[in-house]
Amino acid sequence: MHESYLRRAINKAKEGRVSKEGGSFGALIVRDNEVICEVHNLVRGRDDLTQHAELLAIQVACSQIGRDNLKDCILYTSCEPCMMCLGACHWAKFKEIFYGASAEDAQKFGFTYSKSFFNIDSKLRHTEFRMTQLLRDEALDVWK
Repeated sequence: MHESYLRRAINKAKEGRVSKEGGSFGALIVRDNEVICEVHNLVRGRDDLTQHAELLAIQVACSQIGRDNLKDCILYTSCEPCMMCLGACHWAKFKEIFYGASAEDAQKFGFTYSKSFFNIDSKLRHTEFRMTQLLRDEALDVWK
């Protein structure tokens, strides 16, 4: 089940990679086994560096369900969320987060994460945000 939703997020990342307005990151939010939204990064298309897939998904999902938290939802994202997106995830209060590529993977492919992000204990971060990595190799294929 989790793998199929994460594959959909990875597929959104693939769509974003080839889109003129997108970027190669995708996210999907699920509540009670129903997909609330599927998006890819829109940083290029909107000239807005905050339009990461996770932030956009949170905005769309909150609008769709009409409230300011997603505590009964699960986030699936093609890559481990950056600090900005983790801040939004904190406020969203997701039940769980599943991600594909790690922050270390993203950095190796030239994507920027702050030094502070890597100074935080990753086990603590993953525990606090209830994050689990799945399908790493499939997520990495998006950037190859």
